Amino acid sequence: MTDQATEVEPEIPGKPTSASRTTLSHIMTHSDTNLLGTVHGGVIMKLVDDAAGAVAGRHSGGPAVTASMDEMAFLEPVRVGDLVHVKAQVNWTGRTSMEVGVRVLAERWNESAPPTQVGSAYLVFAAVDADGKPRRVPPVIPETDRDRRRYQEAQIRRTHRLARRRAIRELREQRAAEGFED
Repeated sequence: MTDQATEVEPEIPGKPTSASRTTLSHIMTHSDTNLLGTVHGGVIMKLVDDAAGAVAGRHSGGPAVTASMDEMAFLEPVRVGDLVHVKAQVNWTGRTSMEVGVRVLAERWNESAPPTQVGSAYLVFAAVDADGKPRRVPPVIPETDRDRRRYQEAQIRRTHRLARRRAIRELREQRAAEGFED
């Protein structure tokens, strides 16, 4: 038996949820619309990914790439002239990945009524180094009861995401062993 030193990674100090929270605002124009006259879902999804990416980069202190989008819910249509606010924050962190929760709000650009929630999403980002390899991220420190709830819900989503991946991989292996070509 050889005597090998085990490499222990130094502890990374945690960051509070508020440290990377951000809001991206954009006014919707005719170039953002679909054939029905409402804003393309893809336009909203890009804004969601942009805001979530900024939060992930801030939290991790460097580049982070979108690994998955768990859920994107469109609750109300967005129209030309709406001022869209995309609010994002880190809900949960693993060793090299982060879940970012996003709320999408819209309000008429020329009215003083409160904004309406029009969408929500959960994205997973992986922090990467200059070579594109995963790198460690600081733990997130939930600050409020709402942050703690979001942290717990993110853990549930992660468990389901991993179980779904495992079940699909096992099914594909089983089908391959039975001679099915997919």
